[in-house]
Amino acid sequence: MKKILVPTDFSTQAENALKVAALLAKKHHCEIYLLHILEMPIQQVDPLSSYNNLPEAVYFMKLAHKQFEELKAKAYLKDLKLHETVEFHEIFKGVFHVCKKHDIDLVIMGSNGVSGLREMLIGSNTEKVVRTSETPVLVVKNEHETFKINDFVFASDFKDESKATFEKAIYFANILKAKMHLLMVNTPNKFITSAKSKDRMKTFVEGFGFSNYTINVYNDISIEKGIMNFSQSINADLIGMSTHGRQGISHFFNGSISEDLVNHAKRPVITFRI
Repeated sequence: MKKILVPTDFSTQAENALKVAALLAKKHHCEIYLLHILEMPIQQVDPLSSYNNLPEAVYFMKLAHKQFEELKAKAYLKDLKLHETVEFHEIFKGVFHVCKKHDIDLVIMGSNGVSGLREMLIGSNTEKVVRTSETPVLVVKNEHETFKINDFVFASDFKDESKATFEKAIYFANILKAKMHLLMVNTPNKFITSAKSKDRMKTFVEGFGFSNYTINVYNDISIEKGIMNFSQSINADLIGMSTHGRQGISHFFNGSISEDLVNHAKRPVITFRI
């Protein structure tokens, strides 16, 4: 891991993410890329001109640069290699563009979660990034003085399509020197016996050359609640899982367990796009 991207709106939640990025960057000798998104109203844009020629864009660019300078002066960022970028995109498009351009290894975002009608209608920027990012996304809710990950829950259905994401999860588990707790949640609507579940999980992990893990089957009323309740039972430091990146009407009707976890879990969550 060499490059970490931290999207920021200069809020407390975004700074919580940056503090975690700083802790990881110091430990693993990473560069940090700071990204601020300016979403300019489309009706203000002349199709024949660029954003950079708009008076509003120039003003907000200067304001963002000033905020970047204040942020980079923080003591916890001392001696770190920092880059700043301003993009004129929707948040998920900006993150995608910067990840591709700079070959980013990890995106770290802050979130305070949303709930109820607001969640259903507009979701959150973090949720959009989780749904669409091809780069792993780590979401943190709180400030962390240290970021030591001892126990890492990886929840999955352990079907073949998740093998690529499991390989990414192993990579981060090795970097963090964390024990991985493989978790399959059984629900009343999708019940598989514990014996069959464990057999599937054992078959799934064969060939990865990874041994620092436990196998766990947990029964609950929903997958989301099962992941959170199991993680609480072992006092896990991190929850990880795959996301399918559904969009549009399919996403609305099917929902996304990873996005629900980002909104509702109190622990840090890392997602890997299938």
